[in-house]
Amino acid sequence: MNLHHLLAARTQQHNPLRVALIGAGKFGSMFLSQARRTPGMHLVAVCDLAPQRARASLARVGWPADQYAASSLAAARRSGTTFVTDDALAVIASNAIEIAIDATGSPAAGIRHALACCAHGKHIVMVNVEADALAGPLLARRAAEAGIVYSLAYGDQPALICEMVDWARAAGFEVIAAGKGTKYLPAYHESTPATVWGHYGFTPERVAAGDFNAQMFNSFLDGTKSAIEMAAVANATGLTPAPGGLAFPPCGVDDLPRVLRPREAGGELHHAGQVEVISSLERDGSPVFRDLRWGVYVTFAADSDYVRRCFHEYGLITDATGNYSAMYKPYHLIGLELGISVASVGLRREATGAATGFRGDVVATAKRDLKAGETLDGEGGYTVYGKLMPAADSLACGGLPLGLAHGVKLARAVAKGGALTWNDVAAIDSDAARLRREMEAVFAREWGRMPQE
Repeated sequence: MNLHHLLAARTQQHNPLRVALIGAGKFGSMFLSQARRTPGMHLVAVCDLAPQRARASLARVGWPADQYAASSLAAARRSGTTFVTDDALAVIASNAIEIAIDATGSPAAGIRHALACCAHGKHIVMVNVEADALAGPLLARRAAEAGIVYSLAYGDQPALICEMVDWARAAGFEVIAAGKGTKYLPAYHESTPATVWGHYGFTPERVAAGDFNAQMFNSFLDGTKSAIEMAAVANATGLTPAPGGLAFPPCGVDDLPRVLRPREAGGELHHAGQVEVISSLERDGSPVFRDLRWGVYVTFAADSDYVRRCFHEYGLITDATGNYSAMYKPYHLIGLELGISVASVGLRREATGAATGFRGDVVATAKRDLKAGETLDGEGGYTVYGKLMPAADSLACGGLPLGLAHGVKLARAVAKGGALTWNDVAAIDSDAARLRREMEAVFAREWGRMPQE
């Protein structure tokens, strides 16, 4: 609990953590708002494919113009200012930074930047959970081999869930389930960028007046983002998905111990040690009482009469048996909290969550009947959504990772609700696809089985 003290010491030593942010969108902008007021941290570079957009983000969150007017990386490092550029790989390769943050949201870009960090000895904070879900288990291994830290991003829900799981286990509790809340109804799996605003209750006037990305918002609604984030949690914590994927049971915070316990104990979990997302809506669309739409949770077991008595004595909410209880955090602050990861990585060489195995995968699933020759449009689009699967099941069926289901043509028709496979699409020739195939082969060998061709 002394990160601020350690950061302050780096200020006194005139040796701040030297950081580069790649991607100046919403998440990145939230980090920018806090970075200039955090001691012991020097944001040397902001990288974006559109540098003017990065400058606009810096201005919007309150940075003085002279603070990001450096003419080069070297000048920025010397003067304590910030260099804005579109060349992220050059920044990673330089000796001006020691930590890179990937906030691009592009799986291919995230993989490219992570591998560059491995090659040049730079730690990486992976805000880009899409890249982590696609290839995080192999990227984390590559990082360890390179002697760098690969970390999920604090402020985003996966890292906060990992923290809660670690807390429970370090306190000696058996973790029964962990996850987050979201707004969910089964019909949302069919949502498209054309229908998304109606589900959110946004008027055309509100959409026109704001900076809203329909495809991004739709990925939160159609279940894709939940699947991606729970795959990251499973791979980092050792918890595993149910065979059928996420069930999204309606559940408020007072019902966590009752709902998020195994079926044999009266709950709705397939097994103890599961990742699950709970819905803030009942199946009829009415609101759940005391929902956890913006938060994260962990449920855990007492497993002794003495601990059950302690639960009761200290006012914990439990199920009827008194054996299961829960902790939750009602909100997450996204990029406003990202500095926790930067400090943890830079000062302690400790990740705020990182894959330790390949346990969960996100497979592209047809939103409607898809025809041969159609082009897939990826996360939050019109054609597919992401479904969480146990990784072994995904490899056994040759599931097409959601992170690669963009800009590729279908080689054959797929019925609505069907999981797409590698054989359903034209060959994908990209560095991201090759790394993913390598990861599948690595884990298939370790599991003693061959991946589906």
